[in-house]
Amino acid sequence: MAAAPYTVLRGIVLRETETKESDKILTLLTAERGKLAVIARGVRRKSCRYAACAQPLAYSEWTLYQKGDWYYANEGTTIELFRGLRDDLETMSLGFYFAELAEAVAGEETPSGELLRHLLNGLYALSALHKPQALVKAAFELRLLCLAGYEPLADACAYCGCPEPEQPLLDVVQGVLRCGTCGARESALSMPLCPGSLAALRHILYGEPKRLYSFTLEPAALGRLSAAAEAFAAAQLERGFRTLDFYKSLQPVPTMP
Repeated sequence: MAAAPYTVLRGIVLRETETKESDKILTLLTAERGKLAVIARGVRRKSCRYAACAQPLAYSEWTLYQKGDWYYANEGTTIELFRGLRDDLETMSLGFYFAELAEAVAGEETPSGELLRHLLNGLYALSALHKPQALVKAAFELRLLCLAGYEPLADACAYCGCPEPEQPLLDVVQGVLRCGTCGARESALSMPLCPGSLAALRHILYGEPKRLYSFTLEPAALGRLSAAAEAFAAAQLERGFRTLDFYKSLQPVPTMP
């Protein structure tokens, strides 16, 4: 019988599931084949040469073979472990949220090069660039929704056409921008913005991907942008995320003045 052909792919571990005594099932995000389930036999043994590759959020080059409907790992070489994430529980939990978001929108056997680059860039922004978590989170959520086909319309009020809406609001259900007095009856849930957060929203949606995280906001405007981005992701994907719940549980409780 001929040996099974091998496939070499680069992918990031979105999720791991321990199975049997020493195995894992890994959910990888790859550029060529999108979301891929891979069985890594013996990877939980100390003697396994590619154990580091099987960590969540590890980006590696994998040599795989297919048997029936499953892919199996033959060997792996790490490319990037994002060690800056692993030094802080809060930062790492945000990285896990990014991975869960990516898994939610990724398709199987669907080319996902842009999505993979977006995830890698988001993790790099947290791990090496040390950008503010709220800024990276909001930008990551909004651009990911754009890549998944849920891009909101934010160039003008969807009702009166004003390019600079008065008391701007983002309707997170319909995915449109509106003035405070326009479309109130049609809106199911709208999140308040301000000039600064609106400008940042447009930068995220329409700017160069390489400059996605190249902006700053004062705290109040960043808070509005962050709340709008999170609400938009939840409304469009129609689900919650356990990793987000855990990340938020680590946030400090505001103190009363």
